[in-house]
Amino acid sequence: MKKVLRDVHQRPLEDLRISVTDRCNFRCTYCMPLDEYEWLHKSKILSFEEIERLARLFVELGVRRIRLTGGEPLVRQGLTELVARLAAIPGVEDLAMTTNASRLAKLAMPLREAGLRRVTVSVDSVRPETFRRMTQRGDLAPALEGLREAKRVGLTPIKLNAVIEKGVNDGEILELAEFARSEGYELRFIEYMDVGNANRWRSEKLVSKAEILRTVAARYPLRPAGEPRGSRPAADYEYVDGGGKVGVIASVTEPFCGDCTRARLTADGRLVTCLFASTGEDLKTPLREGAADDALRERIAAVWRGRSDRYSEARLVALGSAGGYRPEDHAKIEMISLGG
Repeated sequence: MKKVLRDVHQRPLEDLRISVTDRCNFRCTYCMPLDEYEWLHKSKILSFEEIERLARLFVELGVRRIRLTGGEPLVRQGLTELVARLAAIPGVEDLAMTTNASRLAKLAMPLREAGLRRVTVSVDSVRPETFRRMTQRGDLAPALEGLREAKRVGLTPIKLNAVIEKGVNDGEILELAEFARSEGYELRFIEYMDVGNANRWRSEKLVSKAEILRTVAARYPLRPAGEPRGSRPAADYEYVDGGGKVGVIASVTEPFCGDCTRARLTADGRLVTCLFASTGEDLKTPLREGAADDALRERIAAVWRGRSDRYSEARLVALGSAGGYRPEDHAKIEMISLGG
């Protein structure tokens, strides 16, 4: 039996999130708030062949689930080719993608045929005006069309991610829940987080998991879902009336660092071990300089063995301390580079 690769806190390596591009056609205020960015040159971004090779090494080290992210992954040309390459890797049990769905209507079927199993779609509002305000460039109608097509072709179960920000869309929590219930999607509310530094996060903008659940349960009673949470980031609940499930990713108020099994590969080939990391391990340079698989595999393993990240738990302690928590004191990789 293959030995399980574990970090300093005995967390196994099981999940890999691959950012295929730093570009996005939206400018969501909590993720990529600036109007213009200096994008990575094409030569600096991993090719499909390079991504496939690294993904195979990660799978050999224990990864069982792969998720494609961005930026917006669907702006990467030829993505179906990469999906087919990754789907063919022995040992990959789940291949998913997080997307804003704005281009999904045309690509859902080709992606499904290439081997993509399911999608998670970011939908922070079902009001066109709020959706536009939060994305700064996006329109709601194409995203909803993409959702419908994904459901039609079987990219299921479909999960919706909704970041809730006080004063922006916190008055729409029930609308989001009702939309997901009526359409048969599993909704996951996400506490507003300090990913990167550009979004100028403040705790005053936070709507906590407890507040979100109170709002939903006042209309639709909830109970904890029966299955174990495992390493999933969301705490899941089910509607008492049988209306499906809803979850909350509470990175701020109820950190789950202790169960995190996720590694991240950035578009430019860095291995990052935490969503809130400030640095990453360069894998692209040795890859392009001709390093053998054994050397690359050991480099990945060494990073994971030395992993000690517990950022969200430390943030919670700081938030409750006399000095408080100052996000600007913690330089972090921006979401455009890191992926979700």
